[in-house]
Amino acid sequence: HVQLVESGGGSALAGGSLRLSCVASGYTSDSYCMGWLRQAPGKEREAVVAHYTGTATTYVADSVKGRFAISEDNAKNVLYLQMNSLKPEDTAMYYCAAQLPYCSGGREQHDYAYWGPGTQVTVS
Repeated sequence: HVQLVESGGGSALAGGSLRLSCVASGYTSDSYCMGWLRQAPGKEREAVVAHYTGTATTYVADSVKGRFAISEDNAKNVLYLQMNSLKPEDTAMYYCAAQLPYCSGGREQHDYAYWGPGTQVTVS
C-alpha cells in the first residue's frame, strides 16, 4: 500500500523560496513515476514537475522552468520540490503523486494512482 505524505508548505514572499518534501512508503519497484502537481482555487490540477525512472525522463512545466526543480533521496524515499523565485501565481495546493511500475509520462493527473493529502503554498 503506497503512502505519500507532503510537508514544507507555507507562506513566502514573492521572489522567495520554499522546499517541499514527500515521504513515500509501501513500494519496492525500481520503476515508478513521481511528481508534484498543484491546484489553485477554480483551476484544474496541473503537473508541475515529474520524473519517470523507467525512461529516466523529467518533465517540467513551462510556467516553472528555471525556478522549480525535483530531486530524490532514494535512501530515505523522499521526493523534494525546490521552488525558487516564487510568484503569487504559484499559490496553490501542492500534491505529491506516484504511479508504478509504468507511467505514461506524469504530465496529467490521471497518470497517477497514489496521492498525498497536499500541502498549501501561498505566495504574496
